[in-house]
Amino acid sequence: MASPPPKSARFFVALLPPQLVQEAITAIQQDIKLRYGSQAALRSPPHITLQPPFDWPLDRLGELTHHLHQFVQQHPPIPVFLEGFNAFPPRVIYVDVHQTAALLALQPALVAHLETHCGLCQGYREPNSGRRRAPWPFTPHVTVGFRDLTPAAFHRAWAEFEQRPFAAEFVVPALTLLRHDGQKWQVFSEFPLNASIL
Repeated sequence: MASPPPKSARFFVALLPPQLVQEAITAIQQDIKLRYGSQAALRSPPHITLQPPFDWPLDRLGELTHHLHQFVQQHPPIPVFLEGFNAFPPRVIYVDVHQTAALLALQPALVAHLETHCGLCQGYREPNSGRRRAPWPFTPHVTVGFRDLTPAAFHRAWAEFEQRPFAAEFVVPALTLLRHDGQKWQVFSEFPLNASIL
């Protein structure tokens, strides 16, 4: 007997680099997988998370997309500058993202919009308590070595990546909504930012 269709799915909202930059970062992720055993970063396209993963009822998808369309009408495309690598020891290595005024204004505005109109909470909840943790701290980054990187492998990889050069600069024209398909994150929909208000 076929299982019933799911009632909700996991989503998150992000900025995606252009294809050539994504390919360059994916090559780094694949190198880290081969040499250091971390493959979790390959489960999504390279991205800068703006709204962390949340569950959303599939029968209310129209509501979510409506409010994202509403949001992007008020915000211009976002310039992004990637430079070098940084880390959240002892597990995560990432391409560093300049904390520009435009990026640091966009993220809390999106979180506030989704909280007001969709009831999403910025912070993660503590397991089994129902209480909200401290707000999710926004450190814009593009992950290349993720939480499946062991501490020993992290220290070996970080010794290399700490001084390794990487640079890219581009304008992101849209917010991207990604959906988890049970295996990995896939692009679900894009919401063009408003170029007329640049």
